[in-house]
Amino acid sequence: MTSAVVLQKVPINTGQRIMNSSNPQESIATSDQEPTTPSRTFISILLRSALSIFSARTLGLLSAAIIGNASAAKEDRFAFYFYFHEPEDFLSESFNGNPPAPAVLQFDNSNKEVVREVFERYYPAPRIRYWSADGYTAWIFDDVGKEGYQPTTSAFLVKDGQIIDARVLVYRESRGQEVGEEFFLEQLEGARSNGKRLTQEVDAITGATESVYMMQRMARTAIALDGLVD
Repeated sequence: MTSAVVLQKVPINTGQRIMNSSNPQESIATSDQEPTTPSRTFISILLRSALSIFSARTLGLLSAAIIGNASAAKEDRFAFYFYFHEPEDFLSESFNGNPPAPAVLQFDNSNKEVVREVFERYYPAPRIRYWSADGYTAWIFDDVGKEGYQPTTSAFLVKDGQIIDARVLVYRESRGQEVGEEFFLEQLEGARSNGKRLTQEVDAITGATESVYMMQRMARTAIALDGLVD
């Protein structure tokens, strides 16, 4: 006796399969896809596993590449250091080969306001070291051209409110390093502070406007600091 096969109506191309009512192990495809066999299923699982492993490995390599590039970019950014002078050399030359021991200027509510007026912000530390002998004071400190820039370390020798010598010790930006050259720094020598300016004109440098202004600000700050010590 021939058994009847009952088909259930399903949407076309949904991939749903209908079981043969007389033989549950047989199935009828309701779409135009070929029936899935155990071998095909096994191959599909292998392919998916391989793709997963490949994707994870690829993602790992990409992540490593991105991190590596970021690290390299960071290193490149700091590879632009320009070392002009050593602090020891500056101090030795400033004090005829016999620099004094460093002293400390402690900032209080009064003198920190004096510094803020010329430094254009509060000095970032509660104290600053300086060297003093025979009426000269030497100052070494950092400043930035503007927020987000890398700090520039400069040194100034001051006497009676006048810049005697100015040096850039370390310049850390990729542009504007000309402010560390003698032709620029000699413009600061002999200058005094005049409010938010110096008494001497300082030539601009193309592409280094912020750095030029920074050096003038640092010179005025050194003069102000000199006025705070005996």
